[in-house]
Amino acid sequence: MNYVGIDHHRQYSHMTMMDERGNIVRSRKVSNLRSEVKEFLEGVKDCCAVIEAGRSSYTLVELLDELGVKVTMAHPKEVKSIAKAKVKTDKRDSQMLAHLLRTDLVPGVYQRSKENRGVQKILRQRVFYVEAMTRVKNRIHALIAQQREEVRQEAAREKNLFSERGQKVMLGLSLAVAEKQMLASLVRTLRHLRDRLRETMALVEEVYQRNREAQLLRTIPGYGTFLSVLAATEIADIARFDDAAHLHAYAGVIPSTHSSGERSYHGKITKEGNRWLRWAAVEAVWPGIRADFDLRLFYERLKKRKGANSAKVATARRLLTIIYRMLKENRPYIPYKR
Repeated sequence: MNYVGIDHHRQYSHMTMMDERGNIVRSRKVSNLRSEVKEFLEGVKDCCAVIEAGRSSYTLVELLDELGVKVTMAHPKEVKSIAKAKVKTDKRDSQMLAHLLRTDLVPGVYQRSKENRGVQKILRQRVFYVEAMTRVKNRIHALIAQQREEVRQEAAREKNLFSERGQKVMLGLSLAVAEKQMLASLVRTLRHLRDRLRETMALVEEVYQRNREAQLLRTIPGYGTFLSVLAATEIADIARFDDAAHLHAYAGVIPSTHSSGERSYHGKITKEGNRWLRWAAVEAVWPGIRADFDLRLFYERLKKRKGANSAKVATARRLLTIIYRMLKENRPYIPYKR
């Protein structure tokens, strides 16, 4: 068996092939093209590879799968903690990855299906448009705030500047020629982004209609269509979590702990793991406590003891526990009846 360590970059990768005894068979820089990767593997029958998980790693993983090479994806942060080095180069990194694979010490991560990754792209696109709209709105507010008092007061009288009526009010403001043109350009940009957001949400709706897990999560107070699809997609397979505590750790909503001797200190949440799942749980807290009496009771009780922020995080953790049990039991959310 031969072991290939891959230090992956967007345009190229450095590959090192190592035999069972740890001898380097070949090592060189390879462009991320099928022909060059195939040439590097030429003449080798039994071979497996390891690559650090990253934004574009899956493109190479799919290529290697097509070439019949079994690929393990390594956790980047844990690899660094295992194999710290003062001298860090692409060549040394690929050698270390090959050595870790050969000695069965690779800290692996969950490898998502192609369909799951496709849904992730749709969800990230939606987030991108929402963030872009927020930046445009902030720019509009900043532009209006720099105007004279009469203009600011006229704009302030409109409750929602970004409604159809509010946009007409903005475009009718008495501004200098250049600033009027800038404001009109920002309004056109906002309208364009709204149209693209609607298109992306249509794709999210299509995913929701064929995703049983997302439909179950939609019954939880606070989880709309988007958050339901997001949570179901990021979890992917609930069977990979032994219990709800493992799901909490994956979402990074457990408190950090420092223990030395007889003293233990619990600090802020770790924020390790899947930030999207954590974000969805936290986002669902406010609508959740407004819609569900038991969640609100849980939140208010903790708020009195530990403060609003700690209560919010604990409620997000409670929502993840609910999600775990629902998906494990394949059932919708059933509110407690008094």
